[in-house]
Amino acid sequence: MGPLDGVRVVEFAGLGPGPFCGMLLADLGADVVRIDRKGSRGGLLGSLGATSLLDRGKRSIALDLKNPADVEVVRALARRSEVLLEGFRPGVMERLGLGPDELLGDNPALVYGRMTGWGQTGPLAHSAGHDIGYIALTGALGASGRPDERPAPPLNLLGDFGGGGVFLALGALAALLSARSTGRGQVVDAAIVDGTAVLTTMIHGMLGAGVWTDRRGRNLLDTGAPFYDVYRCADGQFLAVGALEEQFYAALLAGLELAGDETLPDRSDPRQWPALRERFTRAFASRTRAQWWAVFEGTDACVAPVWSLVEATEDRHNTERGVFVEVDGVRQPAVAPRFSATPGAVGRVPAAGEHTDEIRAELGL
Repeated sequence: MGPLDGVRVVEFAGLGPGPFCGMLLADLGADVVRIDRKGSRGGLLGSLGATSLLDRGKRSIALDLKNPADVEVVRALARRSEVLLEGFRPGVMERLGLGPDELLGDNPALVYGRMTGWGQTGPLAHSAGHDIGYIALTGALGASGRPDERPAPPLNLLGDFGGGGVFLALGALAALLSARSTGRGQVVDAAIVDGTAVLTTMIHGMLGAGVWTDRRGRNLLDTGAPFYDVYRCADGQFLAVGALEEQFYAALLAGLELAGDETLPDRSDPRQWPALRERFTRAFASRTRAQWWAVFEGTDACVAPVWSLVEATEDRHNTERGVFVEVDGVRQPAVAPRFSATPGAVGRVPAAGEHTDEIRAELGL
């Protein structure tokens, strides 16, 4: 069940953003058939189970794309589907005889989603890459981190999943709406460099307006401002502070017992930010994370504990909202966003090729 109930999607096995896009669609009710290679999934990430939860809610068929008979199975799947997702380097699908010309010729209303790092065109289009390189090229990595440290990649969340998988899902759904109204499908070129660049739009706007400096760790949102930063507590744990607006800053000072302190440096003057940060650093270091959370929880100070991944699954707010669920003994994030009429649900993770016979039967093969 879900708002995409009845939408048929075929997804070619891969790593990272492509499978993540397929997971989002499956979470929302789409029937996603994943095409796995015959045999076990190899590679470092596959051996570590890095792809498993991204397959939740999907069905799996195992095929050999070097076998002409199995290529015909793919074409049969594409003919009955509304969306196709692939994440190969440019030209690979064409060499397999499964490019847009062939599949849109079979099914003119097909949405053909292509997920790459560098895009289908450009000097780097045929080069290998990973998240860290894509976000480096867009400037997003260079803007992240403190001024006296190396840029710190935020896992592979910003490029692969934010700039890649989410934009592929958005593009596929937009093209699906168009195809349903016009009968004409199209190719969706979702490149991680494109999507990551779009994510920096607000920062570019601030840069153009002269209120952002092109040096990391000097600005309002990059730990330059002491009221938007992370602080160490007495127990070595951390708190995140995001008291940007005046009323939230006032609540922060009240919690720190600094309200009305006339010796406190002026937060509106960036020249005084180092001194203000030193005051906050000393204050937060006087109590444990739990003690400070007891002070700030539920207030408008915009303070939150920096949980580990495991701690986050046990947080009171997350637990009450059901932010994490357990399926087949594995704790994992729940479906988002949520819909009142047709809520999606987290499905189980299939074994590679588990539904091969079932899907072949549906295709009459």
